Amino acid sequence: MVTNLKPGRGRPRGFDPEAALAVGQSMFHAHGYEAVGLAALTEALGIKPPSFYMAFGSKAGFFGRILERYARSVLALEEILLPGRAPDEALAELLESAARTYAADPERRGCLVLEATRGGDDSESAILARRVAEERRGQIRAFIAASHPAMAGLVTDFVACAMSGLSASAREGMNEERLVAVARAHAAVLRLLLQRPDGG
Repeated sequence: MVTNLKPGRGRPRGFDPEAALAVGQSMFHAHGYEAVGLAALTEALGIKPPSFYMAFGSKAGFFGRILERYARSVLALEEILLPGRAPDEALAELLESAARTYAADPERRGCLVLEATRGGDDSESAILARRVAEERRGQIRAFIAASHPAMAGLVTDFVACAMSGLSASAREGMNEERLVAVARAHAAVLRLLLQRPDGG
């Protein structure tokens, strides 16, 4: 909760944008973008709408910053897709970590970014989420291309589909044990795809 806030013009004294993003992330992850209204957000943050708009511009702007924060802090690709690391090993860790993360919190299951992409094609949340998801796919593709350029597209699509399925299954209530088993099965297929250095 954001503390030491005073109503009035401008940003309240003691306002912590990072703490506000953490609160918003929890709310959007638990309930979805459309279900969280501005009134609920500002009440949870302890600020008035003018202060919210001054800090974040709009609900969509706030959500965009939350998606970026989530992508940096949850399954940080930079910590898994290390240069020179064997791609089958790195991607196996990514999938298993995703399975465990998506099932960890019963109130916030699945991936915030991937679940938000499932909105309507022209919805604000889906457009923002797809942008972040594509950036992450680009990171995976570049990592694979460093050792298996011929397979980079296919393997990236395979990993993206696997993670989307893990997220959806977690959202539907599949437990961690089952999700991890599925992630390991996907990893076994990846090892076959990547068994030759040239990806052939």
